[in-house]
Amino acid sequence: MGNHLNGMPMDASMGLGMVLIVIGVPLACFGALPKVRGGHGDHAGTNYEAPDTTPLGRWHAATLLVLTLGLIIDVMKPATLGFVLPGMAAEYGIARSQVALLPLVALTGTTVGSFLWGWLADIYGRRVSILLSTILFVSTAICGAMPAFAWNLVMCFLMGISAGGMLPVIYTLLAEVMPPRHRSWVLVLVGGMGLVGGYLAASGAAYVLEPVYGWRALWLQGFPSGLLLLALARFIPETPRFLAERGREAELAQMQKRFGLAPKPRPIEAPADTPTSTEHHRLTAALVMTALCWSFVNFGLLLWLPSDLQARGYSAEVASGILAKSSLLAFPTVLLAALFYARRSSKWTLVGTVGLTFAGLIGAMLPPSLLSWEPVLIAVIAMLIVGTNGTIAVLLPYTAENYPLGTRGRATGLVAGSSKFGGVAVQVAALAGFAPTLVGAALALLVPTAVSAGMIAWFGRETRGRSLRELEAE
Repeated sequence: MGNHLNGMPMDASMGLGMVLIVIGVPLACFGALPKVRGGHGDHAGTNYEAPDTTPLGRWHAATLLVLTLGLIIDVMKPATLGFVLPGMAAEYGIARSQVALLPLVALTGTTVGSFLWGWLADIYGRRVSILLSTILFVSTAICGAMPAFAWNLVMCFLMGISAGGMLPVIYTLLAEVMPPRHRSWVLVLVGGMGLVGGYLAASGAAYVLEPVYGWRALWLQGFPSGLLLLALARFIPETPRFLAERGREAELAQMQKRFGLAPKPRPIEAPADTPTSTEHHRLTAALVMTALCWSFVNFGLLLWLPSDLQARGYSAEVASGILAKSSLLAFPTVLLAALFYARRSSKWTLVGTVGLTFAGLIGAMLPPSLLSWEPVLIAVIAMLIVGTNGTIAVLLPYTAENYPLGTRGRATGLVAGSSKFGGVAVQVAALAGFAPTLVGAALALLVPTAVSAGMIAWFGRETRGRSLRELEAE
C-alpha cells in the first residue's frame, strides 16, 4: 500500500500489541527503579568529587560518548516533526491548520517531561531517570504505525514527555561526575554537540529514509535507536550520592576507581550563613526568565523570519539563502561558547550571549531602508542566531552548577521546561492565526531580554573551575 495506513482497521493483533505496550512500559519502568528509595535532602552534600587534578580517562570518554549519543537521539525525535508534517497531512487528508496540532502537543509534552524527569532524577537517581525516559522513548516509536491522526497526537504527547527529560538530567549527571577543571567545557560542548547532532541526524534520516519508506519511518526509527541507548546503559554511571545512600558499596568503590573520585567520603557541613531561600529564588527567577525569553526568540521570532522576509519582498529562495548565510556565520557558536565558558567566565558568558540576542533585537527594529540592505539584514539575523545558540548552550550547564545536590535535577528541569514554554505559546498563537512581524516580535521581547541579562549579572555567581562542594557550601 506504499506505507499508507490511514483508515486501516486495528485488528486483534494490533490491539493486543497496544495492550502489551501499556502493560510492558510500567513493568519495565518498575524494573528500572532502585529497590530501595533513598532520601533526597540537601544535607547529603557532594560527598564524593574528583580532585581538580584528575585527568579525563577512558570511562569519562565512554560516558561522554554515550550521553552525547543519548542527546542526539533525544533531540532527533522532536526535530523530525518538521519533516513528517507534509507527508502526514497528505496521507490523513487534513488541513495544515489541523496538522499543526502535532507540534503543539509534542512541545507541550517536552515541557511537562522536563519538569517530570528532573523531579524523578532528584528522587531516584540520574541514571534511573535516563533509563526511564529511554524506555518511554522506545515505546512511543509505535506512533509510526498509527492508522488515525488522533492516535498520533496521543503518542506524540508521550514522545514529547520522554524527549523532554533527557537534556536536563544529562547536564545534572555530567556536572556530578566530571572533574571541576573539565566540567565547564564538557557540559557546554556535549550539550551543543547533542543539539546540533540531533538536527543533523533528523535531516539526514529524512533525506535517506523518507523518499523510500515514507514519513512513518522517521517515527519508527526511534525503536532501534532507543534500544541502542539501552544497550549502552552500562557506560552511564549513577551519581555517588545515590550509591552511598542505598548502601551499594561495591558499585561505589568501582565508580571511585573508574572516575578518580575521592577515595573516602568527605562530608561538608553547611555554614551557618548559608544563602537564604530568597537569594536562591532570585537566581531561579533570573534563569527562568532567561529561558522564557530564549524560547520566544527561538520558537517565535526566528520561526516567523521566513514569512517576514517574504513579506518584505524577498522570494522564498532568496529568504532561505539569507537564513542559510546567517546560520553559517553562527556555526562555531557552540565551540566559542564552550571556550569562553571554560576559560573566561561562566556567568559573563551567559550574560554576553543574552546581550548579543538583545543587540539582534535592536537591529531588527532598524528602519526598513537599512534592513533592506542584505549585509545589514544578514548581520542582524546572525546576531540573533549566534545569541540564541550561545544562550541555550550555556544556560543549562550554568543552572546545573548553581544548585545543591538534592534540588539540582528539579532546578535544571524547571529551566529546561521554561525554554520549551515559548514554543507552546507560539503554536497556540499560530493556530489562532496570530503571526507578528519581525519588528513587532522584537519590540515585545526587547525589555524582558534586557531585564534577564541584568538579573543574571546581578544575582548570578561565578562557577568556572569551582568545586561543586565549594559552590554548595558557599
